Order: sequence, then structure tokens, then C-alpha cells
Amino acid sequence: MNDKLKNALEWVACIITAIVLALLVKYFIATPTIVKSVSMNPTLVENQRLLLNRLARTFHSDLERGEIVTFEEPSNLQPSSSKINNENPIAEYEYKPSGLIDSFFYYVIENTKTSFIKRVIALPGEHVEIKYGKVYINGEILDEPYLQDDVETTGNLDDFIVPEGTVFLMGDNRENSLDCRTFGCIPFEKIESKVWIRIWPLNLFGKVE
Repeated sequence: MNDKLKNALEWVACIITAIVLALLVKYFIATPTIVKSVSMNPTLVENQRLLLNRLARTFHSDLERGEIVTFEEPSNLQPSSSKINNENPIAEYEYKPSGLIDSFFYYVIENTKTSFIKRVIALPGEHVEIKYGKVYINGEILDEPYLQDDVETTGNLDDFIVPEGTVFLMGDNRENSLDCRTFGCIPFEKIESKVWIRIWPLNLFGKVE
């Protein structure tokens, strides 16, 4: 093997190794993203850059109320009342990638998948009531310091128990957020990451809460 061919193969091996390592980090540890909606205003604003923590998914760590997470978009964002109601408050997930290549681009590259960013409001087994413009958890009004003073919460789902294995999520911009109030609670396995650090703009750099 001549030196030119050897050097070329070494470069190819280095590039492949770098790509594999980058994909492993992206899927299992952390990945950057851009805020693309107004649903989390004023906490998160369009075009801000975030670093997402994937370790929570990798090690199946518990979610806590108040955390901001990303999750896979449900198949049906506007289900009929016969499919989603206070007695059956679980989001529908019907799409499944067909084959290894589709799964790779959907779950790893993520260029064919849409994700949402929302805040954890209620956990499995908790009784959620939305009334008088406020959220009540197990009969107690929920303190939400991240909301603007004039925000009122309303929703299609307004009196239910969060099913086991799911979590109830809402955006901070309640009047402009398509969330679990409409499509139902999100199964744990559809949670992709926790929002960790805001990396842009630089004057707001730091942990997101």
C-alpha cells in the first residue's frame, strides 16, 4: 500500500470516527437546538439557542415539576373529544418509521421529526384542575412564578388524573401554546431531553429555569 492511499484511508477513518462520536454525543449526552415558536415566551424566545441534556433520557431519570423538556410531536394535535377527554388524557402516537434507515434519520439525525418544548406541570397520579384561570394540583393552587402576571390558563382538558407513565406539559405563553391541554399527556418514552443551558444570546447565557 503506497503512502498516499494509506494517508487517505487514515483520513477517512478519522472522519468516520468523528461522525460516529458526534452522533453518539447528540443522541445520548447533549445536543444544541433553536427555539422556533413563541409558546414558551417570555422564558424562551424565538431564535434563542439552547443546549439540551440527553442524559435524562439515556439513564431514565425522573422528571420534576417545573423542568422544561422537549418531546416528540404527537401524531394528532387536534384530536376529537371522542378520542381525547378528561377520562382519556393521553396523546396519540401512531407514526412509526419504516425500516432501519428511516429510523436512523428520525431518531438519530432527527431531520424528519418535529419536537416541542414545554414545561412539566403535573406528574403521574396527580389530579389536575384548570379553573378560574389557574392550575390546581391535588386541590392546591400551583405557584407559577415563570408566568407573566396577566396570564390566565384555560383548556379543553380541565379536570383529570395524569395517567401512569405520562406527564402533563404546558407552555409558559398559555394563550399561544399548543400543548397537553389539547392533545393529552405525553408518555415518558416520548420525552427526548431536558432544556439545560441557553447558549445564545450571550448576555442571557446560563442555565434555563
